Order: sequence, then C-alpha cells, then structure tokens
Amino acid sequence: MPRHRPRPASGPSRALRVLLGVAAGLAVLLASCRSPERAAPTPGGGTPAPGSSAPAPEPPRPDWRALTLPTPPGAPGRLLLRDAAACGGRWFVVGAVVDAAGVTRPAAWSSPVSAGSSPAASAAPGSGGFAWSPLRLASRTAYGAENVLTAVGCRGGRLAAVGAKSGGVHGNPRISTWRQLADGSVVEVPAEFEVFGGPDAVNVGRIAGGPAGWVVAGNRGTGAAAWSSADAREFRLVSGVPELASDAAGRTWAADVTAAASGWVLVGSVRAPGRPGGDPAVWVSPDGVDWRRLVLTAGGAAGDLQRVVRAGERLVAVGRRGDALAAWVRDAAVGGEPSGPAAGGGQPGGSGGVGSAPAGPGVAQWRPGGALGPATGGSGQVAGLAAVDGGVVAVVVAAAGASAWFSADGGGWASVPLPVALASAPDRSVAVAGAGDRLLLLVDGGAEGARLWSARVAGGPG
Repeated sequence: MPRHRPRPASGPSRALRVLLGVAAGLAVLLASCRSPERAAPTPGGGTPAPGSSAPAPEPPRPDWRALTLPTPPGAPGRLLLRDAAACGGRWFVVGAVVDAAGVTRPAAWSSPVSAGSSPAASAAPGSGGFAWSPLRLASRTAYGAENVLTAVGCRGGRLAAVGAKSGGVHGNPRISTWRQLADGSVVEVPAEFEVFGGPDAVNVGRIAGGPAGWVVAGNRGTGAAAWSSADAREFRLVSGVPELASDAAGRTWAADVTAAASGWVLVGSVRAPGRPGGDPAVWVSPDGVDWRRLVLTAGGAAGDLQRVVRAGERLVAVGRRGDALAAWVRDAAVGGEPSGPAAGGGQPGGSGGVGSAPAGPGVAQWRPGGALGPATGGSGQVAGLAAVDGGVVAVVVAAAGASAWFSADGGGWASVPLPVALASAPDRSVAVAGAGDRLLLLVDGGAEGARLWSARVAGGPG
C-alpha cells in the first residue's frame, strides 16, 4: 500500500510561516545588539557600569540597631551630630550640644570597634554592642568654646576634626581644628584668621588622616584648596597654585579627600567656560602640597565627584553624571602620580602642564562605574560614602528622600534598606562610617533631633 506523503505547504500559510521565522530572528538579533548604554536597571535597583553586563550585587539586609550616645558633662541640651569615622580599632562621632538658649559647645564620642565582644557593652540598653564614651574637649578661644564639629578624620586610632562657629562683624564662620592627645582628650588648635577665613574664604570641608598626616579639603576665591599637616598641630594652606587653582581650563571645586597608598586623592569638579554643569575632577598629591589634576569624562555627560573612599587597594568616588548619581573607580589606590590621559583616561586641563608628564608603568586607570539607581533630575547629593568588608556603601539624599546603595566594586549597585524613611530637609545632616562588616549611620534632623544606628553589612568579595 503506497505511503501517503503530506503535500508541501503552499500559498498564504507557507508565506506566513516564513515571515514569522524572519521576525523571530530579527527579535533575537535586536536583543543581542541592544546598546549597553541603555542597560535596564538590575534586580537590586542599581545599574551596571556603562559597557558592562555585570549584574548588581545581591542587596544586603542590614540588621539596623538604634544606638544611644551619652550626654557629655555640662549643661543639658540636645545633641547635634555631624560626622563619623573609624580607624585603628576606634569609632568616632562628632558634633555639639545645644542648650535651651541655643548656645552650642563642641562634643565628640568614641567607642572601641571590638566593643561588641564585651558582655557589658552588648547588654547595655541602646548600646547595640558599642561602648560609647564622651571625649574631654578643651577649647582655647571664645569661638572654639561654641564650635560645632562638622567633619572628622582619624589615623592610628586618634581623631582630628574641623569645627566652626559663626561670629564677628559679618557673621562668617570662625574655623578651628581639633586634635586628640595621647591621653584621649581633644584640644582646639587655634589658627591665624586668614588660614581658614579672610576675604578669600569660601568653605572648609572634609578632613582625612593617613600615613603622611592630615589633609583638609575646601575652596577659596582662587578655586580648590587644601590644608595639610603632618601632625594636626598646625595646618598649611595650599591655594592659588597651578593645577589646584582655577585657570583657563575652568573653575575648580574640591569636595572630599582621602588617603591613598602613597599620598592623597582630592575629588571635585572643573567647570570649563561655556560648559554648564562641569566635569568630574581628581587631584593627586604625594604630600598634600604639590597637586596634579585629572579631568574625567564619560560620553560628554556633565558631572562632578562629591565623595571618595579607599576600599582596600581600590578607590571609589561617587558624584553626579548627567541626571544620575554614579561612580568612578580606580583599581589601584596610588597617590602622587603624573596626570593626563595615560594616567586616567580623562582629558588634560589647566595651565600648569597638566597631562604633560607621562604615566609610569602599571598605573591604574580611573574608569566609569555604575549608577546608583534611577536619575534624580540633578537633585541628588551623596551625603556619605564608607568602606565595609566586601565593598562600599553610599547614602544619597534627593528631593524624594534618602536612599542607601551597596557595591562590591563600584560597578553594580544594589539598594540597601534604611532604618527609617528620611525626607529631604535643608537642615538635615547625614553621615556614614564603616569598619569591618559594620556600618554606622547618623542622621540629624534639626528640631526632630539626632539619631544613630549601626548594622552589619554582609557583602560579597570586593
């Protein structure tokens, strides 16, 4: 019996199957060719670095615990909290106490990082495993006696801080620095008025400690500036010098500083004439006095750098890139190197021979990292950046409120739950610090009061 053979398809049905096959092939091809510059957000709420398919890390789930700081000796009042740091086995928190009449006095607290192993500290109500104690502060000027400590750094388990109190005929901030002595007390270091103030003053910002001493980041009428000291006994103003100061390449602005493997790294921005928004900028120095500038670019998007932290041998800086907040990463934290395209993939700028020196062998590159969540429309600011085991944590404050983000390497970022919703407010202060796998978060809401939390943040390998 002859076998029946199906007749080949013909007419409209065959043509339809051919068209469907072509359409499916085109869909696969288009999906594989999708531009990485338009990568969709990853499951953690962050985005991978431009040109990278690396996913965001698994979102950490911090075990937030509210902490209670003891009130320092003296008149009762409300605590003002402004900054935190950790090094050498110690935590530090700084701020002030304000009494019912509005008079402030400086305040600082410290706790051993290993306090969690102490049964007494773990059992104390509101301790969260910390053993906080107020530090004894000794002022030497009338303004110092009313300072609010706004920034703190540390090296070798001792702090140095920047404080300010508005006063004088024009009500300008009167700046003092503070250093911790061997006995644990913290003393004011008076300075000549024009070291931090004077007609050229703009702002005095963050402070960092490192093997070479201390550096404070800030700005003067001449542009970006730095104050350096070997021992925090006296700070030398460095401003109006080539590459650090504003010049024909643009107006310079310094926002943060950190110690690198062999020097210092200062971050901020350069706003070139006719370029709204500016560009991210990095300065490196072996000694806090001689600085070299590097201007970073990423697809022509305007931006800046607002915070920088060293995590192992990696540097991670975070700031604005276009309408979003995003990271820049340098995989070897080397300071005092020549700048220029070979040293960082950016463009030279400035009039002091910027970019003219060749880069040495093995110099690590600054590269664009990932974005921290969706675009903020330019309203987002990086309130804090801290290194923890396995990565870094950034806290962002935007018009819609505050958010926190974790990244193992500055590439993919994952959303981190905060202990409470933090609405944006002009008088709100937010800061973070990290040591080991523990994170410290402080929030001062002005009239709402100040709060402090700690959490363990388990991240992946960094």
